[in-house]
Amino acid sequence: MTPLNWFFAALSIAAFVFEAWAFVDAVRRPAAAFPAVGKQTKPIWLIILGVSMVVGLGYAFYLRGASVTSILPVAAFVAAAVYMADVHPKVKEFKTGHTHSGPYGPW
Repeated sequence: MTPLNWFFAALSIAAFVFEAWAFVDAVRRPAAAFPAVGKQTKPIWLIILGVSMVVGLGYAFYLRGASVTSILPVAAFVAAAVYMADVHPKVKEFKTGHTHSGPYGPW
């Protein structure tokens, strides 16, 4: 393998980790947060991010060098990047209404 191949292998593995991180983050967010902030529903985002994670996994470990599918990992990364840049900050700020209250106010 040439150094360029090693670089693209590392890049595809890093992209897969980013896509997996976005998927796990979406799983952890409450379902009511997505429509409340004006975004697509949680199941739609889980499908989008799940497919992007599978595409990223396939390209990172199995399909390296396949020229026909080389646009798919780029689209998968873009989907995860859109989630992390646009949806994640808004659903992260969503409050569920459950507050931790002590005798002297919230804690």
